[in-house]
Amino acid sequence: MLNVFKHSLSKSRGAIIGWGITLALLGMMFVPFYDVIAEDVETWEQLMSVYPQEIMAFFGDAGGLAFTTPEGFLSLEYFSFMPLVLGVYAVLAGSGLLAADEESGVLDLIAAQPVSRSAIFWGRFLAWLLSLVVILVLGYAGVMFATTYSLMELDALITIRPFASMFALLLFFAGFALLLSMLLPSRRSASMLAGILLVGGFFVDGLSGISDTLEDIVAFIPNHYYQGSTWAESFEPESFAILAGFGLVFTLVAWFAFLQRDIRLGGEGGWKLPLPKFMRRGASEA
Repeated sequence: MLNVFKHSLSKSRGAIIGWGITLALLGMMFVPFYDVIAEDVETWEQLMSVYPQEIMAFFGDAGGLAFTTPEGFLSLEYFSFMPLVLGVYAVLAGSGLLAADEESGVLDLIAAQPVSRSAIFWGRFLAWLLSLVVILVLGYAGVMFATTYSLMELDALITIRPFASMFALLLFFAGFALLLSMLLPSRRSASMLAGILLVGGFFVDGLSGISDTLEDIVAFIPNHYYQGSTWAESFEPESFAILAGFGLVFTLVAWFAFLQRDIRLGGEGGWKLPLPKFMRRGASEA
């Protein structure tokens, strides 16, 4: 498994550099914008007071924090849309972790080597998990570095909270996309359904602040447990555990499905559920 892990991590260098540097640059770009607000707080408070409450509620209203505070500014301008940006990476990486090589015919050749399916699965998954951590660390470093040439002051430990919550949310969507890639005929269909949940969950969670009807279902939306607007107040371990727990459960079920299913030689597959071996033997004998 160690060799698979090292090889997969090596292949992830492009994603780490591309997504990590981009995330860091976004932080370095957005943080200095706060200086404009800090120089004339009263004017900006008056301006924000005329905005409809519905618009502010869509972005979580910064957890009740004023837009003119560093935490409130980052909540609205940075952390509010970050799940959509990195969610694309999580969905594509999860759905393609195994299905991409399977559809190209490479996975069948890899599985023919003296390496177990579990080693292939967990070696690749752990390499992706480490890649995600590095990407988020680069994003955190970009935000904190930008405070050195900005008027924004942030607590280094407290600022870890939204990135930790983002990690749990991305683990959820990556695990969900990975599971779908084991159950659905193609990576394309898996990423599409996981993407629908990602984007749809973002809008449902935002609109729940202005719609009483959506308040009844928002508890079932994963985006609702992401602390993009309440991170400055406290860290919610329950929300983190729910997102990360479901992500790991999806991953475990995907692992079981990968052990049971037949690997395609190439191209997209059919709608075949990964039944246990004894059930498949019984079906073939019938």
